This record gives sequence, C-alpha cells and structure tokens, in this order.
Amino acid sequence: MAPKAKGKATASQQPPLPIEDLFTNLNRHIERSEFEQAVKVADQVLSVAQNDEDAIRCKVVALIKCDSIDKALSIIHSAQRQNLPFDFSYFKAYCLYRQNKLDEALESLKGLEKTLETMLLESQILFRLGKMDACVDVYQKLQKSKIDSLEINLAAGLILAGKSSQVQEMMEANRIKASSSFELAYNTACSLIERNKLTDAEQLLLTARRVGQETLMDDNLAEDDIEIELAPIAVQLAYVQQLLGRSPEAMQAYTEIINRNLADESSFAIAVNNLIALKGSKDVSDNLRKLDRLKEQDASAFQLARGLDKLSPKQKEAIYTNRVLLLLHANKMDQARELVAALPDMFADSVLPVLLQAAVYVRENKASKAEEILSQFAEKFPDKSRVILLARAQVAAAAGHPQIAADSLSKIHDIQHMPATVATVVALKERAGDVDGASSVLDSAIKWWSNAMTEDGKLNVIMQEAASFKVRHGKEEDAAHLYEELVKSRGSIDALVGLVNTVARVDVDKAEAYEKKLKPLPGLKGIDVDSLEKTSGAKHIEGAPVVTEAHEEGKKEKPKRKRKRKPRYPKGFDPANPGPPPDPERWLPKRERSSYRPKRKDKRAAQVRGSQGAVAREKHEAGATSTSSSTSNSKSSQAATSKVSAEQSKPSSKSSRKKSRN
Repeated sequence: MAPKAKGKATASQQPPLPIEDLFTNLNRHIERSEFEQAVKVADQVLSVAQNDEDAIRCKVVALIKCDSIDKALSIIHSAQRQNLPFDFSYFKAYCLYRQNKLDEALESLKGLEKTLETMLLESQILFRLGKMDACVDVYQKLQKSKIDSLEINLAAGLILAGKSSQVQEMMEANRIKASSSFELAYNTACSLIERNKLTDAEQLLLTARRVGQETLMDDNLAEDDIEIELAPIAVQLAYVQQLLGRSPEAMQAYTEIINRNLADESSFAIAVNNLIALKGSKDVSDNLRKLDRLKEQDASAFQLARGLDKLSPKQKEAIYTNRVLLLLHANKMDQARELVAALPDMFADSVLPVLLQAAVYVRENKASKAEEILSQFAEKFPDKSRVILLARAQVAAAAGHPQIAADSLSKIHDIQHMPATVATVVALKERAGDVDGASSVLDSAIKWWSNAMTEDGKLNVIMQEAASFKVRHGKEEDAAHLYEELVKSRGSIDALVGLVNTVARVDVDKAEAYEKKLKPLPGLKGIDVDSLEKTSGAKHIEGAPVVTEAHEEGKKEKPKRKRKRKPRYPKGFDPANPGPPPDPERWLPKRERSSYRPKRKDKRAAQVRGSQGAVAREKHEAGATSTSSSTSNSKSSQAATSKVSAEQSKPSSKSSRKKSRN
C-alpha cells in the first residue's frame, strides 16, 4: 500500500508586524495608560530589534508605572552589564529612591546634568534623607522654573530645616495666600506650631480642613477617601490640642483616628505614637500592642513597616524611642537590649541611641557602665557632647558618684559659668569632700564674670555665695576680701552685714569700724544695750494683752463702761430665799449620774438543768408554790411568772403524752 501523503500544517505561523506598527501600538498603550500591554509590546519590539534604546526605555518606564520596581531595576542592571551605550542613571536613581535606598540613589544622580527632572528627584531624596538645608537650596533654585505646587514642598523643607520663620517671608515674596490650597495651609500651620503660635495654627488647620473638603468633593471623591486624604490635618489638630493642654480632646481625637482606621499609614503611625506619649506609662501592655500594628509582619524583631518610609528620620526615631521606653517599663530587658543595639545603625547622626543604651544599663543597675559609654561618646563626638554630659552627670549623681557628676558638668563650656551650674558643681564637690575644688570653681566663675561684658547682677550673686561658702569652711580672710569688693564696687548693704559678721571673728576693732557704716535702726536710741544684756530676757505670757501707746499726746481714749443689767429670775423665784441648790447632774442622762443603779435581772429564768420534762415539772411546782405562799408579790411579777408558766406548759404536756405512749 502506498504511503499517505503528508498533510499541510493546520495553522501557519503569522509573520511579525513591522517595527513601525509595533512602536505605533506601544505609543497607543502608553497614551492610554495601559502599561501592562505596553510591556508586552516592548518585548515584541526587542524580539525584533534587540537592544533597541527606545524599546528598553519604554519598558523600564512602563514597569515603573506598574510598580514593578524590581523588574525595572533588573533590566537597567542588565543593560549596564552589556555595556550598552545608553545612560539609565536617572531611572536607576528613581528606582533606588522607590526602594528607599536613598544613599545609592543620590550617588546615581552624581555626574548627571542639572535638569528640571534630576533636580526634583534630588530634592525628594534629600528631603527623605533629612538633609533639609541642601533640599531647601535645590527648591530655591527651582523657584524660577514656575513649577506647580513647588511652594508646598519648599514650605515643608523650610520647616524641617528649622527655618519656620522664613515660610511667611517666602509666601509674601511669591504673593501666595496660605488658604490657596489645603496642603499649603497645612504646611503654614506647621510653621506656626514651630513658632509656638498654637492658637493661630489651630485656626489655620481648621481652614485647611474646610478647603480640603471642598476641593476633594469637587473632585468627586468618596467620603472615606476624603477622610484618608485629610487624615494628616486631623492628626495635627489633635497634636495642637495636646500642646494647648486639652489632653482629653486630643486623646479622643487620636483614639477615633486609630479605631476608624481611615488614614494613610504615616498619619496612623503618628497618631499611635502621640497617643502613647500622651498616656505615658499607663497601660504599658496596651501601648505595646498598638505599636505592634506598625511593625513589619515578616520581621522577627521590631521593625517599622515598609509603608512608613515616608516618615521623617525624627518621626521614626521618636517611635523607636517610645518602643524602648515601654519595654523598660514592662521589664522586657531582652527585647529592649536587642532593639537598642540596632538603633545606632539606623540613626547614626543622633544621640538618642546612646542615651537609650545608657537607660538600659541604669535599669539593670549598671550605672558605671552607663557612665563609661556616655563618656566615650562625648570624647568621640565633642560637638554632640552637651546632652551626653548632662545625662552622665544625672546618672552619676543618682548613683552616688558626685565627683563624676561635677566633672561632667564642668566639661560643658557654654554653661559651666552660669550661676545654676556653678551652684550644682559646688554642691556636688562639697558632697564629695573636695572643698578646695569647690572653692576653685567659685573663683573661676568670679573671674569669668568679671571679664565678661554682660550684666553685673550674676557676678554679685556668685560673689555673695562664694563669700558665704568660704565663711562656712573657715576661710574668713578670703570671704572678707570678697565682701569688701562688693561693698566698694556695689555698695551692697547685705555685703556690709556679711563683712561685719566675718571680720568680727578675726578683728573686732575693724568690725566695729565697718559697723559704724551701717544705718541705725529706728526706735533703738533710748535702749541701754548694757543693761539689756544683763537681764534674763523677756518672758512671754500667754493671753497677756498687747499695750499700745497713743501717738498723739493728750488724746487718750477713755475705756467704755459696760452697762450693768439686773439678772432675770424665773417666775416665782425669791432671790432672798433661794432654797437648796439645784442638782449639778440634772442635765446628764440618768445612766451617767452618780446615783444611777441598773435594774437587776431575774436569773431564775436562765437556770435550765436536767431533762426537758424534769425542768417543766419543777417549774410548774415552783409556780404553784409561789402562787399559794407569796401573796404579797406585785402585779408585774405575777404577770411574769404566769407568762413563764404558760410558755413552759406546752413542752410539759408533750412530754407527758410521750411518756404515756411508752
């Protein structure tokens, strides 16, 4: 049998479209925002024209628009490995920015031309890094480009750079009103908060909320979406109420935001953190559970979720700090140690990680270890040492190390000569037994204030206290020298009194010479001091009237005579024959009078002996005998006897019936 002929193919392969048609389709999908389809068409183009620059660029942009950042970055890396003559540094920087790899993103922008796009991306990276001064510089260079809503970002940068006072100047220079948009009104209100104008900030936040509701309603947004968009304003309003001391209102607002859960992730995190700070150490377990809602779900240790990358470094640091403090209150030392160990890498430029590490050591009763790490940090970073040295002084003073505390305060150069610091250092050295060191601190402060071109009031205070200190420790000559300087230069009466008291201990004649410079006290001319010293002193008599002398002679007031009235007697009372005196106990209750005698109780009724029948019989016989023999008893006793007999007759009859049955 002849073999069968081979059949034709059922489906012939379609020829590829011309590259011009593919680019037409690619352009159409991009204009319609159909980015997933654009990626597929870009792959078709690359299958025909491999390594086409436009196709690769369109695919990278489409993947970014689809939030496929990892795929876009892998294509860029692949192009760089192939040494293609394309520069994707801008797209690489943007992808790294979206992945929160900010330092790498900033590095990728270096060497690129300063175009509008690169400068905007650079400003966003700097803003996220917390480098606000550099960020503001870039925004100010972009002002000439007339970019929409640039003033909103510029205001935010100025606030975070600590230049809140320049926000109003910027708006006036650009002729912009704060109420022109709810975002700008919000940022302007934040600048007012930084300047401590809380009432004005609250009013502007209310305006921002009203403008935001009107704007978003015009955009046909749903109510829940509007609430999510305006959540930052609601959180900031609660924060202003908290600063104004209206804690119940702020707590209610924070709780409502958290319970409704209609807020963006950043606003929700800030509301949780502020509510925890407002509650303090109350209900630590509940506060820790609230912070757990901000945690990355897959992470074993506490780590903020990826959606909170928009928070500023200060806001993130505040959340981690509160977490550590709550763990210390809950006595969860292992978790606190683990979290504190990770903070220096997160916030390398901050002093809070080392302060929290010291707090953990103090909580573990390792004050010496805390003092050691604080001292090392202060030596390594002298420009950040002020807060560290203050903390070290506090830890040392609480641990009973006054010398270390005094040395720490003495190393803070900008406050070491202030009166409060000098007094604290002197007290610490005095407690440590270093009297000479304390005296040298006072001498150094006097010398510094003498050479300083400032107010003289602080010098007088320090010299007065230094003289008093030297008197207490037996240095009368140094104290007298200080008092003399105060008297000569200031004419201080207090210094003159101190000088007399001090010199009197070593040179009485000199003290008397200085004493003559004191003004005499009024009213002491007629007093003989010698005779007053010989007396034993005045004795105070309780209830003695105070005698005052009239100032005007000859005008002495006569004492008023009291009018005598005849006593009023009861009706029928003869005062000539009053009779026996009344009983002095007549107003007392009877039981409290001396003549009171309590009534005797009948003890016979309480005597019960033997079986029930015998008692009844004896009582019955006793009742009959008493009735026949004692006819002189009163009616009350007869009634009582008859009552007892009646009550006891019932059991006797019952007992008799029982006996008859037996």
